[in-house]
Amino acid sequence: MEMKKKSDLIRAFVKGGFISPADLLKIMELSRNLGNKYVLFGSRQDIMFPSNNADEQSLAKAFQALNIDYELGSDQSVYQNIVSSYAVVNVVETTNWVKEDTYNVIIDGFDYMPRLKINIVDPVQGLVPLFTGELNFIASKEENYWYLYIRDPRKGQVIECWPRLIYGHDIPKIAKELEKIFLELLPFTAEELHMILKNNYVRINYKSIPEKLKFPETTFPYYEGLNAMLNNQYWLGLYWRNNQYDIDFMTAACRLCQETNISKINIIPWKAFVIKGIKASDRIRWEKLMGKFGINERHSSLELNWHLPVIDREALELKKFLVRELDQQDISTHGLTFTIKTNRDMFLFTAIVIEKSSTPGEHYNILYAKNFNPNNIIHHTYARNVKKEMIPSLLIELSKLYFRQLNPEKEHSGDAKQEVHVNGFVTSYQCSNCLTIYDKKYGDPTSNIPAGVPFEDLPDTYKCHVCESAKKYFLPVKDY
Repeated sequence: MEMKKKSDLIRAFVKGGFISPADLLKIMELSRNLGNKYVLFGSRQDIMFPSNNADEQSLAKAFQALNIDYELGSDQSVYQNIVSSYAVVNVVETTNWVKEDTYNVIIDGFDYMPRLKINIVDPVQGLVPLFTGELNFIASKEENYWYLYIRDPRKGQVIECWPRLIYGHDIPKIAKELEKIFLELLPFTAEELHMILKNNYVRINYKSIPEKLKFPETTFPYYEGLNAMLNNQYWLGLYWRNNQYDIDFMTAACRLCQETNISKINIIPWKAFVIKGIKASDRIRWEKLMGKFGINERHSSLELNWHLPVIDREALELKKFLVRELDQQDISTHGLTFTIKTNRDMFLFTAIVIEKSSTPGEHYNILYAKNFNPNNIIHHTYARNVKKEMIPSLLIELSKLYFRQLNPEKEHSGDAKQEVHVNGFVTSYQCSNCLTIYDKKYGDPTSNIPAGVPFEDLPDTYKCHVCESAKKYFLPVKDY
């Protein structure tokens, strides 16, 4: 089907990025009835599909019957979806008190459609960006209390911390009150906004901030494929390169969720989706479903760590070119994330940015986040006005720079440590695609490799037992 403009898209809001299979089925049916064969996912965990010039009154009635909020023309959005890290609970490491019910209770408290971008996010995980909202609620170590970081676009790319921690149940209330001020008044500091609410007698349960928010050194996770959870269950992540998710497959997946008692389907900001809680006894049913539709569930990690604008053929073609070139160079980009920026208003939340230059022709600027931390909104310029063909070599240089700065103390902290570094030896290798470790002390029982066999002695046909990557994708890990 021909790609559409963003202004032709219907945007269905999925609060918190999680939706019941029954409701998702209804959205699939509505999109199909409009003549579509696919839906798209947005970076704010919403669902989009072409309107095909549908009558607005008919659309309003259809969505009212579904009890789902929507907007037509996503390039000039009035309302915003609420982003959360609900999807990552039991998938990656998270703050111990933040559970799925934590998000449910907070998001159920929103009795209005926000016009501000609101994020409700756990800082320990690395899949959902923290500061892409204008109101960013970040879980603290204090149970049920959250930091609030405000990003007011009218003041530029500045993030300010609310002077106190906010009780989770009060998040919808304070968000609603702050929206009124944002929409009616000039920019204020976080401290001034705090005083305005106090003077207006808005009752919020607060706690003092015991310490500044610390960002753990999280690694961007491999979010695709069938992967083990606790309690003998699995989660499934699926990604489409062109972000056009086939309605027939999505319909079949929703129905299988219903048949196997899975209550939620989760959309993530990387334009992919996750299904959690698959029972071990049902795993074969999911494998058969994916086989029936010819689903590829093992893309290289090079594919998965890119953020592209919705419906942007130029960005998609550039990404394909860059991934192909980096793959041919056997370069690891594990831990790095990339954005292709083709419009001015795009908010950056990745470590490296390829930004279209204002210079005529295919010229680009290369930027990177301070300390390569994707949650750091400060970006440095690495190169300006470079041709497309030069980008791969620059990304390779940047990736090497990133790995060198990961552990600088081992390289620059004195002769003793330098000597240890030189005398380090390798006993294990790590798959650069899914991070599986091969350690010769244990071998690989699943591939009938006994303990004690060095990686170098493995046959060239050896593959990762998790993602089936070839031997060449394993990188040495130094032990000391």
